[in-house]
Amino acid sequence: MLAFLLAGASLGLSAGLSPGPLFALVIAQTVKYGRREGIKAACSPLVTDLPVIVAAVWLLSAVAAYKHILGLIALAGGLFVAHMAWENARSGPPPADADTAVAANSVFRGAVVNLLSPHPYLFWLTVGGPLLLGGWRESPANAVAFLAGFYASLVGAKILLAYLVAKSRHAFTGPRYTLVMRALAGLLFVLAVCLFYEGWQLLS
Repeated sequence: MLAFLLAGASLGLSAGLSPGPLFALVIAQTVKYGRREGIKAACSPLVTDLPVIVAAVWLLSAVAAYKHILGLIALAGGLFVAHMAWENARSGPPPADADTAVAANSVFRGAVVNLLSPHPYLFWLTVGGPLLLGGWRESPANAVAFLAGFYASLVGAKILLAYLVAKSRHAFTGPRYTLVMRALAGLLFVLAVCLFYEGWQLLS
């Protein structure tokens, strides 16, 4: 069981620290709305990944069919991330009297980013799903240990990112705020192009 826990923790930490749409979203939400909203975005995989895991395990029995599905998901993800890039590029500081939780909508944004990215599906199809099924066959406790290690590290790394960004959030005011948000918009735009490219590759 310890081996499965460590394997899950290692893979989760790697995924949590890898730059991607959710990584950029955690930074953007923290800078714009504060640590609490960054943490909400960081926790979004806990909301979205159950259907992703179920779909991946099901698709393991129909490998020939999943590439086109993932291609369409990647294209949709590219559109959504490009939309977020545009929003960040033209955003100003939120009004002081705004309902931050409503304005930020962090869990929803994180959930959509996660569901419309091919990376979770590819991970659970190629690495996570086989390990999870292998552990379950030996003992259900192994599968639970793998999932616990994976999500503790994945979400923990993103929460740590939100804390680190929040510590210097007070410096992001005026022109600096605009510069940071436009830099994040540029990063999101690049990630959107990458998703479009991945979708095209999967469909071709």
